[in-house]
Amino acid sequence: MCGFVGFLGATENNDGVINSMMEKIIHRGPDSSGKFVSENITLGFRRLSIVDIADGEQPMLNEDGSIVVVFNGEIYNHKELRCELEAAGHRFSTSHSDTEVLVHGFEEWGESLVHHLRGMFAFVIYNKKDNSLYGARDMFGIKPFYYTFMGDSFIFGSEIKAFLPHPHFKKELNETALAHYLSFQYSPCEETFFKNVFKLRPAHYFTYKNGEFIKKRYFYPDFKEEDGAVDYYSDLIDAAVRESVSVHKISSDVEVGSFLSSGIDSSYIAEAAKVDKTFTVGFESGDGDRYNEIGYAKEFAATIGVENVSKIITPNEYFNSFPKIQYHMDEPLADPASIALYFVSALAAKEVKVVMSGEGADELFGGYRIYQEPLTLTAYDKLPFKLRRVISKALEHLPKVRGINYLIRRGKTIEERFIGNASIFSVKERNSFLKSEISKNAPAPQVLCREFYDQVKDKDDVTKMQYLDINMWLMGDILLKADKTSMANSLELRVPFLDKKVMELCLKLPLKSRVNTDTTKVALRKAAVRTLPPLTANKDKLGFPVPIREWLKQEQYYNTVKEAFLSAVAEKYFETDYLLKMLNTHKSGKADLSRKIWTVYTFLVWHSQYF
Repeated sequence: MCGFVGFLGATENNDGVINSMMEKIIHRGPDSSGKFVSENITLGFRRLSIVDIADGEQPMLNEDGSIVVVFNGEIYNHKELRCELEAAGHRFSTSHSDTEVLVHGFEEWGESLVHHLRGMFAFVIYNKKDNSLYGARDMFGIKPFYYTFMGDSFIFGSEIKAFLPHPHFKKELNETALAHYLSFQYSPCEETFFKNVFKLRPAHYFTYKNGEFIKKRYFYPDFKEEDGAVDYYSDLIDAAVRESVSVHKISSDVEVGSFLSSGIDSSYIAEAAKVDKTFTVGFESGDGDRYNEIGYAKEFAATIGVENVSKIITPNEYFNSFPKIQYHMDEPLADPASIALYFVSALAAKEVKVVMSGEGADELFGGYRIYQEPLTLTAYDKLPFKLRRVISKALEHLPKVRGINYLIRRGKTIEERFIGNASIFSVKERNSFLKSEISKNAPAPQVLCREFYDQVKDKDDVTKMQYLDINMWLMGDILLKADKTSMANSLELRVPFLDKKVMELCLKLPLKSRVNTDTTKVALRKAAVRTLPPLTANKDKLGFPVPIREWLKQEQYYNTVKEAFLSAVAEKYFETDYLLKMLNTHKSGKADLSRKIWTVYTFLVWHSQYF
């Protein structure tokens, strides 16, 4: 695991520039560094040594120096690919580096290389013979990849902050991204919060030659349900998950741990992997154990004979660390759980270099409660849709309390009402306190989601929701915080549910094996209950819950947020009276506006780190 950065184009001191850029991502690879500086391209690399510790240095070249690669991630089938490539006549110079498989794989398969890979990855391959670049990102977006064209340079890397020292880089806020963020709680588009800086989407590769930049998508999640009982699929799931866990664990030359909450996903992974240690955090709160899963985790860890290392996070620690965490995110992320992941990563990094985690199970196996909504029919749903639509539109101007919100949602199609697992501010709401006309003119969330809904027009509503989350929420929120918080602590995080072979199985699952009116992740739970205690296998998802709603009512943290809401930056972008009204309404207990408040506050804290 590591980080890379590079650029095409000349500066007055390419060597000095790449050194400064590499320094910005030293947390991704504190063990060693490497660089490749030529007339046409400059590459930098920071390494966290996990696989082939002795021989895996980068940038890595082929025998004649015509191919150079920088790579972040793990290729879990590198041993099989090595055998195949050796049989085709390629000669390897390292003992078992997965990076060298990319070098010779590109020589053998060219742009089709990505179809042969099983793993998490972002990489760039420079071909000296024709001065071209080939880069790719894994099918889920587990590993990040950013790029920009500025001045005469094409700049790319694992984190945006690495671009800042480049003399051609111009730092500007993308105000359109601010509008989208206020709706989604994360940055959902290809263009980031930094104007003209882009993410390479998951399951995409690019080529850059003779000034022409071409992107292509190489994988689409194609849901094709097959017949079969739930028990049949639970057997297949258990076998697939355990095989994936085994592969993820074997591809390591260091001790492996696991994050552990009280739920099924992390517990299933920890039990299957037979990890060396587990790690859990909880939060100081006046609400009993609601925000503290340590007791559950320790009890479960004891049942599988594994040590559990835990820590209680105080609100002071949480708020004091928040600016640094937002710096590491590159873009603002208003998911409170991202801070929990930072702390559990810091805890684990003291003991191990690699951890397993349960990200991706909800998106692939149907784990979010909201997925049950299309299956839950009431007497109201028997009314003609056109009538429900009229009622919905008539109620839209009213406060979104529970009953009203239900009637509004039931008068909309799934494409209109579901934009992912977080829906913070509506367009009307965000425009009521945004000052920038650029932000106000940003497209509605539904416009951004349309591309993905159009790809699954013939599917049921639950599958449509899963497909949207796999393409947007998973990359924009779940995997962003997983990568950035772990790498901030020089810790490699592996996600066995997000595996090529596991995905192949998930795409075949019938709806009844994913979600029903009683529960979620139906077949996965049946698979897990064979080896997990029933309480764990059937427990609702919490995932390191954070008591933000309580803390924002406490005078100290209320004042911290209030100070940010009265700042010059808040005044520049928002109607501050609106912000203060939200904050006071929440503090008084009249409404829970914690997520809305936290979304705005997060942006302001992030802005202070970069601008």
